[in-house]
Amino acid sequence: MGEPQTLRAIEAEARAKLSPEALNAAKAASAIMGMNNVYYRATHLVSNTTYTTLPARLRMNVIGNPGVEKADFELWSLAVSAINGCGMCLDAHEAELRKHGMTSEQIQAAIRIGAVVNAAARVLAAETALAVEPA
Repeated sequence: MGEPQTLRAIEAEARAKLSPEALNAAKAASAIMGMNNVYYRATHLVSNTTYTTLPARLRMNVIGNPGVEKADFELWSLAVSAINGCGMCLDAHEAELRKHGMTSEQIQAAIRIGAVVNAAARVLAAETALAVEPA
């Protein structure tokens, strides 16, 4: 998603609504899911199932101690995983959210937010690309 205009708008809105700790945790969720989504999606997609049995050996300490309510961190992780299309991560975060008492509607809302953010970023990226193309 890394479209700069969208990222600036989201960060400005988040700064106005979240504590500095929560903003850092949201950024950490985005970073860790960026890594995990690629890794776990790849191990799921590759035909050789050996990779699903090997330890990931990825640094994921922030998941255990995100510095905010675990449910908030899991919601952010779920939304990023939806954007990145990692089914394994979606299942894992949905299960964690269920353990924290989240309803299907609350979980769906996080997925919808991810979908809308992704759509806006894609439109802005396309408009930017068209604006710089020679006529």
